[in-house]
Amino acid sequence: MEKSEIRVSVVVPIRNESKYIEKCIESIFNQDYPKNLLEIIFVDGNSEDKTVDIIKKYITEGCNIRLLNNPNKFIPYALNIGIKSAVGKYIVRMDAHSQYANDYISKCIEYLEKTDAINVGGPVITAGKTVLQKVIAAAYHSDFALGGGKNHDKDYEGYADTVFLGTFKKQDIIDIGMYDERFIRNEDDDLTFRMIERGFKIYSTPAIKSIYYPRSTYSSLFKQYFEYGMWKVAIIKKHGRPARFSHLVPMAFVTFLAIFGIASFFFEKIFWMFIFVMGIYILLNLYFSFKNDKVTTIPDKLRLMLVHFILHISYGLGFWVGIFKFWNFK
Repeated sequence: MEKSEIRVSVVVPIRNESKYIEKCIESIFNQDYPKNLLEIIFVDGNSEDKTVDIIKKYITEGCNIRLLNNPNKFIPYALNIGIKSAVGKYIVRMDAHSQYANDYISKCIEYLEKTDAINVGGPVITAGKTVLQKVIAAAYHSDFALGGGKNHDKDYEGYADTVFLGTFKKQDIIDIGMYDERFIRNEDDDLTFRMIERGFKIYSTPAIKSIYYPRSTYSSLFKQYFEYGMWKVAIIKKHGRPARFSHLVPMAFVTFLAIFGIASFFFEKIFWMFIFVMGIYILLNLYFSFKNDKVTTIPDKLRLMLVHFILHISYGLGFWVGIFKFWNFK
């Protein structure tokens, strides 16, 4: 295939994705976008499982896939490697932990061309394969878990602060400076901040459909959101913006637990204040967990309560660490 024929380059950063990569590839192959106008670029961060072997199997079958190496492992490096190598006019970012509607690419290009947005995408719609992963997926659609947000509203259509993954013209992303490779987390936040700061628009539509598979264990979820909280501080410091209320609530919650939890052992009034506040938290957690229609059984709703707590604690702890770690970040 001549490079001049390629119109869309799909860029997928990967590392140790053997559980998900085949379904991801099949999901891309099932796209209704003309195959002669499409290339798929996987950028591997030194996978230690069978991810690379699986991709090479498809390459030997003559599929229009390129496999590139990312020695730095982290996502922003992979994205920049893929973008620089891409020959398409349009860059469609995809994720190996996701599956895509058959018209995903077509809709991305359609909305990029018919709106005045520099970046388009859809909402985060989650699903799970195991019992716990399904519970974690349910938390993504809980206002109590993540504070709401347009990118978690499956029905929202219009301009937004961010979108899931995103699609943009290659030249536009190069002109903006591509991804800041210092951000091993929250690289999307930084990119969309820069887009908005330059007066560009971002558009979200439920017509762009995909399913994201979140972390599947408590420990991996804790690690992910600890890093999100920590790197959120770097975003705030770099762009000189005040933290939103939703960023500060988990940090305040962690502070309350630490200070009042310890003090409650020594002062009776503080003990009862601690019990009162925690009682309110537990009641709110119960309400939103049992209200969530993504989980149906009582054991799963109780698991969702624990997932809520992990999300709040991990993000809050990460935010505090970020305050010290990124004190002079620019």
